[in-house]
Amino acid sequence: MIPPAARGAHHIDDRPRPHGSPRSPIAKAVLWACLALGAPISAQPAGADDGRAAKPASALAALPYYDWTGLYVGGSVGYGRGHTRNTLFDPGPVGAGNVFGSPYGAVHIGYNYLLPSRLLIGVEADVAFANFLEGADVAAIRPTVGGTVTEVVDYAATLRARFGYAADRWMVYGTGGFAWSQALLIESPGAVTEEDKLRRLRTGWALGGGAEVGIAPEWTARLEYIYERFGPIGVAFASGTRFESTVEEHMLRVGLSRRLGAADADAPASKGSDAAAAGSRHWNVHGQATFVQQGYPSFRSPYDGRNSLQGEHQSANTISATAFVGWRPWAGTDLYINPELTQGFGLSDVRGVAGFPNGEALKSNFPVPRFNVARVFLRQTIGLGGEQETIEDGPNQIAGKQDISRITITAGKLAVTDFLNGNAFSGDPRTAFLNWNVYGGGAWDGAADKIGYTWGGLVDFNQKHWAFRLGYFLLPVVSNDNTFDTHIPERGEYTAELELRYQLHSQPGKLRILGWVNHGTMGSYSDALAMPVTTPEYPDIALTRRQRSNYGFIVNAEQQLTRDLGIFSRATWGSGQNEIMGWTDCDESLSLGLMLKGTSWGRPNDRIGLAGLIEGLSPEARAYFAAGGLGILIGDGRLNYRPEKILETYYALSLNKWTTLTADYQFIESPGYNADRGPVSVFSARLHAEF
Repeated sequence: MIPPAARGAHHIDDRPRPHGSPRSPIAKAVLWACLALGAPISAQPAGADDGRAAKPASALAALPYYDWTGLYVGGSVGYGRGHTRNTLFDPGPVGAGNVFGSPYGAVHIGYNYLLPSRLLIGVEADVAFANFLEGADVAAIRPTVGGTVTEVVDYAATLRARFGYAADRWMVYGTGGFAWSQALLIESPGAVTEEDKLRRLRTGWALGGGAEVGIAPEWTARLEYIYERFGPIGVAFASGTRFESTVEEHMLRVGLSRRLGAADADAPASKGSDAAAAGSRHWNVHGQATFVQQGYPSFRSPYDGRNSLQGEHQSANTISATAFVGWRPWAGTDLYINPELTQGFGLSDVRGVAGFPNGEALKSNFPVPRFNVARVFLRQTIGLGGEQETIEDGPNQIAGKQDISRITITAGKLAVTDFLNGNAFSGDPRTAFLNWNVYGGGAWDGAADKIGYTWGGLVDFNQKHWAFRLGYFLLPVVSNDNTFDTHIPERGEYTAELELRYQLHSQPGKLRILGWVNHGTMGSYSDALAMPVTTPEYPDIALTRRQRSNYGFIVNAEQQLTRDLGIFSRATWGSGQNEIMGWTDCDESLSLGLMLKGTSWGRPNDRIGLAGLIEGLSPEARAYFAAGGLGILIGDGRLNYRPEKILETYYALSLNKWTTLTADYQFIESPGYNADRGPVSVFSARLHAEF
């Protein structure tokens, strides 16, 4: 999972949040497409932050025709529904058909040329990826004599010509060309391994059409339909089983594109562009792409278990790309949607360390990129009058002015740490500390699926010197699951947070106190230990699951010491009687750290961070893991208990306005709270781009 804080979302509280491994050329293409977007996207002019209605004039309307010529990049989301015809030889041929479907996310790049006649010709390439949920990428499953053969669609891509007609700001087009797709064929159980896997490249053709409209001088929105038909492939597994298939798929999707390289794209607002820029006060687009390469040398490991950090040296990488799209239909109401692509693997498949060293790592590993609508939520702000403050444009934040005294109601799909437990110096694993429990909650079992998101709502009552927040969020049906328990309100996570703002020697500081209660289907450490030792998988906590509660609190402080130096600390505690639902195996933690900007050595946009973390388990959890129990992240089969201690330091080098390169080092003593294993030195490199 990418922990919830790892998503880059709530800019008001300086908490950009929260994950895929660029082992394929497709993943690298996704990263570079996102880097190519690294330019100021929201057309918000200086001084246009009052949030009031735009003037009726429009720069788009002032143009005789919208300029469609040029290179563009963008993305789209939609739904694909396909059909596969396949034949299984086991040993004789047996034919079958199967219908499949999934939400898809895609990125595209293209070039248009508009003729004087208003006819448009162009070329476009795109690649689409299925939803991250298990089974969303499955095109067919066929039973065999001893198991199953499964066909998975890794991705689908096209290279197409476009022919259209442009009238003012509207353009309609037809499109067609070459298509290809990668298929993964799996036989389970395999003759060589537990699962024998073969990959094959399909080729075929694509045909479709769509409509596109200019919504700002360099931005267009589109609605598009694409039909893809792929030719046959065949594989022969080591067992002798053969499988052949063909695939066709229909895709309907909506998207945004940004034209690149225009002479006026980054020009200051002028009389001719003011109106168009003012229109952007009602919407914005931001994005990010993050790549993390992480590894460690071999360390002392006399034994290991199913959830141990591998003792042999290893490395792994992750990549994520997120779009933050916001729309303000009227004053006080904002709607946000965050399509996201993720790929990659955490070290040891995100196991073996409670304070896991990569905040971009997922609990669901994806060898190819997978799509997710990370967030879709509505925010209603109710001003209570009095003094106002300026809200700057940012991810999931449209610029304007708001009453300082206000009530904000947020509801939808989100990450709980977008709005709770924030910290200016340790809140973003994409730009600051990478370790889960340095930037995150430690013992706070924040509601989340395997990649860090949930559904819920929050009410925030804000005043000049304090704020109070109440939230309710859905828990997974069981620990570490992607399905949510919808028994509302008797099950779920309940949170309350008080934030106090103050000045210490003329420097700002904040103190946050958060309390939480989770009520859901949980197993008990003590009940699992009380089962007969002859029980299969003893101690199997899953056999003890029923309605239970966990609870705890966080004390979270940040203090500016000088203009460039800040200090932070978090103390967390959880009851530790029952299994963790969504975060990590931790019942108590204490962190302390510093963040220093590089002004004194002439690099004001660089940062250095240093933090220490100590965390532990409750007596009940210690006994459970010592008996061989498994948690979300840890379980060595036995346990010589010691607190897990972590030291992390990083240097973030600002390459330009949009890109940061970070070197990070973490020293982990007693990984998984086990003094018999470790210590481990983890080295990381991170490249982050945002716009």
